[in-house]
Amino acid sequence: MEKIWLEKSYPSDVPHEIDPDKYSSLVEMFDKYVGIYSDRSAFINMGAEISYRQLDIQAKAFAAYLQQDLGLVKGDKFAIMIPNTLQYPIALFGALLAGLTVVNVNPLYTCRELEHQLKDSGAKAIVIIENFAHTLETIIDKTPVKQVILTSLGDRLGFVKGNLVNFVVKRVKKMVPAFNLSDAVRFNTVLSKGQKMSFTPVDISGEDLAFLQYTGGTTGPSKGAMLTHRNMVANLEQSKAMIKPLLTEGAELIVTALPLYHIFALTANCLTFFTLGGTNLLITNPRDMPAFVKELAKYKFTSITGVNTLFNGLLNAEGFKDLDFSHLKMALGGGMAVQRPVAERWDRVTGTRLLEGYGLTECSPMVSMSPYNQESFNGTIGLPAPCTDIRIVDDNGVDLPMGEAGEMWVKGPQVMKGYYNRPDATEEILKDGWLATGDIAFMDENGFFKIVDRKKDMIIVSGFNVYPNEIEEVVAMLDGVLETAAIGVPHEVSGEIVKVFVALKKEKGTENCIDEKAIIDHCRKNLTNYKVPKIIEFRDELPKTNVGKILRRELR
Repeated sequence: MEKIWLEKSYPSDVPHEIDPDKYSSLVEMFDKYVGIYSDRSAFINMGAEISYRQLDIQAKAFAAYLQQDLGLVKGDKFAIMIPNTLQYPIALFGALLAGLTVVNVNPLYTCRELEHQLKDSGAKAIVIIENFAHTLETIIDKTPVKQVILTSLGDRLGFVKGNLVNFVVKRVKKMVPAFNLSDAVRFNTVLSKGQKMSFTPVDISGEDLAFLQYTGGTTGPSKGAMLTHRNMVANLEQSKAMIKPLLTEGAELIVTALPLYHIFALTANCLTFFTLGGTNLLITNPRDMPAFVKELAKYKFTSITGVNTLFNGLLNAEGFKDLDFSHLKMALGGGMAVQRPVAERWDRVTGTRLLEGYGLTECSPMVSMSPYNQESFNGTIGLPAPCTDIRIVDDNGVDLPMGEAGEMWVKGPQVMKGYYNRPDATEEILKDGWLATGDIAFMDENGFFKIVDRKKDMIIVSGFNVYPNEIEEVVAMLDGVLETAAIGVPHEVSGEIVKVFVALKKEKGTENCIDEKAIIDHCRKNLTNYKVPKIIEFRDELPKTNVGKILRRELR
């Protein structure tokens, strides 16, 4: 497909290409910027800060302990099961410095999910927040994990505050179920011992694995996407190229509410802003909206990333509209479709455009993004990142003409090496260097791409294709709707009909007058008949992934 976006729509100060080999590895990148920005604050959490210099010292102490005490060597798999706390970047960069492959783990995993990921990855050691250590205890004997590092939420907050936080979490709120991991070593002990050990630098190349990032699970067990150091370097450079004209090196503070163990925040927030000398404000529990808004009020934040549900939640949170947005330069939505009502309200409340990005775990993750100078929301996923090719193909892999919807295939230096120990699954998705995304999209005359929907989420009503995103966006236009999801349910006449789940806003002192009839009448005004929902189900809230994506499959 001709790259018409480069000539027609790319901002003049965004490069058409990046150098995926700018750094030989993430370790070279780390060493460079901890030197340049040594006195800058790298991460903030619960009022505690760690500078680039301190991060360098602590990450190398962590790496030395992994090497000297645990005996881990280059290529070993190391699991990190920690929420957004200062411990996460220390463990992350420590493991990378030691030449290990990081296996990011969602702390909310069930025993079954955790067992699968640790066994599949072959992780030899894990660092875990003690709140979920009881889950690990249940399955650890069935996994290759031999060494456990335990941490508590307040471990890096300083002696007084840290002990207070840990006491409240454990004794008052009782958020740490009983567990027994007798051989585990404490995080702070690791750092104090590691500082007395010598760290041995490891020779790491771009083709070495940086991450096994697990994804999928909707059609079977989750799979580990093999992301190399080169994949990650390429994607952080691509991300930086798309947003750099908006930003000032050494002067940015980005709000990181999405978990760093998720590929979106890992690349877009942690790694990209690291090369800008930025500060990541880590939000440990963004679902506590009052506390989240209170934390935002303390800082002159310049950027924020999130998913549609996060932005929607903030817009509906008390006190958010009263915050100072005068320093905010960039808001970036990804992970799921940004809905027009949310984007337009965000613009009105904050005075900042809500840009939309698109990516996949298998692409480290960014594939495309709205140009930074886009004046208003246009409902597309923007333009391909530098050094990224996109094709729209039919079911036989044949290119389709402009404007026609088909499966989107992606090629670029950010595309994964394959799925770990899954040559069959790799062969299904990687085709001569092209990654078949499973997303249905089309390109317009200016090179902007629009996702119509996921192949597997498509609803077919009497032979007509119905895309849930369109239904959801229409329902979300109604004032009292908080969030919504559309699915197809079997029907003896039409094959399938549309069912919509709706969660309504709970506003103080007001009674919501939205009912089934109001939603259907509204849809009839905005959709052709076969797309109009036939069933409406109201729920208090909709099921979501750990980063806020609504789980249509669970609703099915």
